[in-house]
Amino acid sequence: MKRRTLLQAAGGAAIVPGFALAQDKYPGKPITWICPYAAGGNADSRSRQVAKVMSQLLGQPIIIDNKAGAGGNIGTEAIARAKPDGYTLGMGNFAPLAVNKALFKKLNFDPANDLVTIGLIEKGPLILMVRNDSPYKSVKDIVAAAKASPGKLSYASGGIGGTHHLSGALFEHAAGIDMIHAPYKSGSAGATDLMGGQVHMMFEQMYAAMPSVKGGKLRALAITSKTRSPLAPDIPTMAEQGYPEVEVLNWQGLIGPKGMSPDLVKQLNAVLNKALQDPDLKEKILSQGNEVGGGTPEQFAALVKTETPRWAKVVKDAKIEAE
Repeated sequence: MKRRTLLQAAGGAAIVPGFALAQDKYPGKPITWICPYAAGGNADSRSRQVAKVMSQLLGQPIIIDNKAGAGGNIGTEAIARAKPDGYTLGMGNFAPLAVNKALFKKLNFDPANDLVTIGLIEKGPLILMVRNDSPYKSVKDIVAAAKASPGKLSYASGGIGGTHHLSGALFEHAAGIDMIHAPYKSGSAGATDLMGGQVHMMFEQMYAAMPSVKGGKLRALAITSKTRSPLAPDIPTMAEQGYPEVEVLNWQGLIGPKGMSPDLVKQLNAVLNKALQDPDLKEKILSQGNEVGGGTPEQFAALVKTETPRWAKVVKDAKIEAE
């Protein structure tokens, strides 16, 4: 699926004072922002929100180009193959940057060598949830039931190798239990079947989980962040319930093709950091229970470097293979 949308810089705004130009005339034309997921999802909406503010700061339109498929690999490969002149950037996500190299038998790009990190946009936890009438009132209850009846309990996900699935696999390994993984075409489809009683539980991203939890349709048992969320202070962490290993944050940031000049990366990082301080954009990120990103390109690269071997081990231990 491919969709192109023009985000016009409001009123042809001038470049914000204080940003030194990496190139004399950059940006001298519209910039393409590749989103490796379909229109309508979180990666797409966040791409549009961030690109809108950045276009105002840079004084040039930013074109959102959705290149979905293969777990984010198609769009991410397109970013990697682009000319490194700053006119093709994109959203770099958890899966294609840190998971898919271990998950897919063949990857047509190397996240470590073919891409450059510009800056982290956000990271957010998942919620372990069950039906509101479920007999499971805590993580301890689930573990006890799973150990009493191995291979009986099931957990939904939005597809093989995504954060929903990997969170469940990590939980299984940490708790020493055996459950059934039920992959769906999307997280929302999995949550619908959870509410319908077709599966027993699901790790869902916080922004997607909380409406059903607050509406009384689902019960939240745990959050996968290191500390409790200020938006849901009554939900205990997995660590509090005995499983500190099950710390999962879904993250995404701005990336570009390898070969971009250091000055250009530095300029775009400065613009991104400025954009993330925009009150409206900041509120959109925080209201979903996510942390606002920012920081240096090196800090984003360090996050990817840390996460990659961690999730490679989870994929290997759980014997997960992409379809």
